Amino acid sequence: MSVEDLIKKKQREFFNQESTKDQQMTNPTDAKSELYHRVRQRISENRDLFISGLGRELSYVRNNIWKIIEDEMEAHRNEWLLTSYERAEVLEQLMHTMFGYGVLEPLIHDPTVTEIMVNGLDKIYIEKEGIMQIAKNRRGAPLSFNNSDELMHVIEKIVSPLNRKINESDPIVDARLPNGSRVNVVLKPISIDGTSLTIRKFPEEPYSMEQLISFGTLTPDVAELLEKMVKARYNIIISGGTGSGKTTFLNALSMFIPSKSRIITIEDAAELKLSKAENIIRLETRPSNMEGKGEISMRTLVRTALRMRPDRIIVGEVRSGEALDMLQAMNTGHEGSLSTGHANSAIDMLSRLETMVLMSGLELPIQAIRQQIASAIDFIIQLNKMRDGKRKVVEIVEVLGMEENIKIQTIYQWDEESRELRPTGKAIQKTDKFLASGIELPTILLKGGEE
Repeated sequence: MSVEDLIKKKQREFFNQESTKDQQMTNPTDAKSELYHRVRQRISENRDLFISGLGRELSYVRNNIWKIIEDEMEAHRNEWLLTSYERAEVLEQLMHTMFGYGVLEPLIHDPTVTEIMVNGLDKIYIEKEGIMQIAKNRRGAPLSFNNSDELMHVIEKIVSPLNRKINESDPIVDARLPNGSRVNVVLKPISIDGTSLTIRKFPEEPYSMEQLISFGTLTPDVAELLEKMVKARYNIIISGGTGSGKTTFLNALSMFIPSKSRIITIEDAAELKLSKAENIIRLETRPSNMEGKGEISMRTLVRTALRMRPDRIIVGEVRSGEALDMLQAMNTGHEGSLSTGHANSAIDMLSRLETMVLMSGLELPIQAIRQQIASAIDFIIQLNKMRDGKRKVVEIVEVLGMEENIKIQTIYQWDEESRELRPTGKAIQKTDKFLASGIELPTILLKGGEE
């Protein structure tokens, strides 16, 4: 055998050895998953170490987990090939699972993320700055749960402190996180493609009207008008589609209520944060327990609020028969009430209110329902989510009263050509509350101002 052939033979042997060694190495993704589960198992077996660590700095627990990771890496050095960065990712995932919400923890604490949507194990979406996108880690790889147990662990961590249970018998739950974020869970097989988890986040410090102006939601002159409406105790409904910013806008609008007023807020899940209010009572509905008992509905809370000497009643959102109780409250001396509702336009909001009143179970004539609505509601503010993800006030409508149907007029209307909210030139007809409170309106909005 020539020297050249011998060299080629040795080269083939070397490459065959390296190929066999590479095949023995586990895929990095699989290696991370295996390392995660082995370390988690050892944590479960060594409970005393971590129970004693709960009263110490998190760095104590972190250092002990890192030691276990290094031990496992040494024991499987011929199978796993993970960089220090990948090992650190496993450490962070374990810390988030033990003390937070697993892979969702960074998203929950990211102030730029407004919505988190989990569609099964490996499809996690977020809304960021109004744009929907795949959730990714710091290296740009899509986030995912390792298995269904890990996802269920996060869900149970959310619902357990609220004394709620979720299982096959009760597969749908609405809840909230301690920071006020709204949570909805739908388990498989009701959610066909895998368990669904949706988290609607709200800013820790609610947006003020000045901030909404800076975002382009409305203009300063419109904000000034709305402030005068609230202070003059007009009844206002904020309408809009899902994700149009109704709750955020309601919170900002509520800040115009004088701080000494006694305010009662009523919500399915407590989301409003009226930081300037001094005399405030916050009420929240409660679902029935496992035996089907103990439910406290919105209707019950609205009726209860009337006995609590409120100056203002704020209903987070009307969805059903509580609309009738809210309208009756507005018509019986509780002026200056605020609420929100789902609708694509101000006119649609009036139609939806009719439908919701009919859901109360009382057989009222349509004309009587419309009379209640026309007497109770003064203004409707319509919000839309634009194609670029920004939220805008697109319409302000005045409810004038009742003829054959409810009579309305549009005070401000979104102009698609100029891309801004503009006055229609029509004067506000209901000026009695402005006059009673000594509040002056711009000339353009006064009766006869268009002349």
